Amino acid sequence: MVFSRSSRFDRRYALKSGGCFIASMLGSSVASADETRAPVFTDYDKYDGVGLSNLVRQGLVSPIELLESAISRAEAVNAKINAIVTPLYDLARKQARTDLPTGTFQGVPFLVKDLGYWMKGIECTEGSSLYRGNRPTEDDTVVKRLKAAGLVIMGRTHSCEFGGSASSESAIFGVTRNPWDLDRIAGGSSGGSAAAVAAGIVPMASGSDGGGSIRIPASCCGLFGMKVTRGRVPLGPRVYELLQGLATLGVITRSVRDSAAMLDTIGGPAKGDAYAHPPQKRNYLEELAIEPGQLRVGLVTRSPSGSPVDPSCVRAAEEAGRLCERLGHRVDDVTESFVNEFAPEKLIVMWTTSARLAVEHRLAQLGRKLKDEDLEYITRVNYEQAGNAKAIDLERERLILHEMSRRMARFQRNYDMLLMPTLGQLPLEPGRLSQSRNDFEGYIEDLLTFTPFCVIANQTGQPAMSVPLHWTAENLPVGVQFFGRFGDEATLFRLASQLEQAQPWKDRRPLLR
Repeated sequence: MVFSRSSRFDRRYALKSGGCFIASMLGSSVASADETRAPVFTDYDKYDGVGLSNLVRQGLVSPIELLESAISRAEAVNAKINAIVTPLYDLARKQARTDLPTGTFQGVPFLVKDLGYWMKGIECTEGSSLYRGNRPTEDDTVVKRLKAAGLVIMGRTHSCEFGGSASSESAIFGVTRNPWDLDRIAGGSSGGSAAAVAAGIVPMASGSDGGGSIRIPASCCGLFGMKVTRGRVPLGPRVYELLQGLATLGVITRSVRDSAAMLDTIGGPAKGDAYAHPPQKRNYLEELAIEPGQLRVGLVTRSPSGSPVDPSCVRAAEEAGRLCERLGHRVDDVTESFVNEFAPEKLIVMWTTSARLAVEHRLAQLGRKLKDEDLEYITRVNYEQAGNAKAIDLERERLILHEMSRRMARFQRNYDMLLMPTLGQLPLEPGRLSQSRNDFEGYIEDLLTFTPFCVIANQTGQPAMSVPLHWTAENLPVGVQFFGRFGDEATLFRLASQLEQAQPWKDRRPLLR
């Protein structure tokens, strides 16, 4: 709905009266959830996070009304999709009734991934039964920034064990299902966050991306997701590097402007950062109003690993290329040269040693040895492989990582963007990418076939985004991926804003009731 200037009222009175006044002013836009809870805002899902916060600042709706709207939606759909694994509703209600910081997202309900994003006193399981009862003693740096922006954190979302899969499936919490098709996965490892946004619980939710874990679920669930440049978002104070530099933090959103505003919120240097902070000229939210100019785009349609790519994924990338051409950009097919240059390196030791370190850290906290039931099968295999690795193997892989970054910089001298499918296959059925699967070789083959395009940007450290521009005849979303130059999120956001205006996706919603 559209609010007129004459419908404004004193926000202090609205909060004191528990929302009754706004209900009388706005009529059907606010409805009572029950006799003991504040009213809900029935137009809640028509706004993105920036839009909801604007309403709060104008005094047109209160944070508690937005929160009750989000909780009501979660109670209606979460049993179907299994996105929220740790509800924090009562804590969020207390927060929403306080004087929230007047940041960019004041009063907006939010969900954080249950992998990282440690919150003081709140259980963080890392998707593993081994971390049951893990209650941090302080907030992570990014969590502090989220709270300072005025966000109301209402729960933690499902991740697979230690983020080691492309599907949010775990022995501890089960399967997160895709709101577009409940018989398919929502992707991972930030699948709980993506499913919650797609289902309309929140306009955005946090994620992390060490091999595609923001872009994969964004593609599966028809959302926008950007992996930022290495070093753009701080990881402290517990750690200063994730997965040897492969992983970054970010969000999955419905609108591009929420993603830009969130990077303005959580980005920027912090004490002790492991990497230099790439400079930016202006706030990313401001970048959205700037035309990208004519971009040189390199199109890639074949998997660098040689695995088969579903025709729907190829079609999505080709159609996105034609859309770019209509918008005035130059698109060249660079498939052959890219595939020859960037067959993904198998950086096994970097992955397995990070998982082993997380396990060893927790066992030291508990003061005991590893038990058979502590880890899922795939995680256990990785843990044991890491125990046999040598320091020289790890250093060799780190050198490969940095050499790939240099090769990518040389390759992109002639291209502002690289365009390719986000995924190699449509969302799979549950079980194929479960880390409880007792078939390591089959699991790895399915994993690499499902997501052959994403990990390269993690290895090179550059920003990359998945944009929801295509749906199949069966109404399944298929994301397309753009790689930007190192440190150049600005151009990605400018292009994303242009694509969003040219081919809007905000009103495409799953038929989930």
